[in-house]
Amino acid sequence: MIRLSVCVVIILALLGFVRGQAYTTKYDNIDVEKILKNDRVLTNYIKCLMEEGPCTPEGRELKKTLPDALASGCSKCNDKQKATTEKVIRHLMNKRPKDWDRLTKKYDPQGTYKQKYEQELTQTKTV
Repeated sequence: MIRLSVCVVIILALLGFVRGQAYTTKYDNIDVEKILKNDRVLTNYIKCLMEEGPCTPEGRELKKTLPDALASGCSKCNDKQKATTEKVIRHLMNKRPKDWDRLTKKYDPQGTYKQKYEQELTQTKTV
């Protein structure tokens, strides 16, 4: 299963935050497809993360949890959260590559995670 990437930012906003040893499952049943199809909502999350617009309380918490999620490779995520993360990453890479690049430059300036996850997604796409 693909680990969490830079786009964990968006997923954690949708799925939950660090609570002890795991991220909360409170948002596991959210309709992520609906959010990904709503450019306005997705753009608002991205603006928050890029510090270009206001943040909801969830967005503020998300910015705090991103370093942990990246560093741990989503070790606190359950299988559903990992699958949803993959869906969001694919969407950003394929449908919003400029946003994907902006987010990765901000949250992964060395490109460590971006390269790893893009390669993994490309491999699973061809398999």
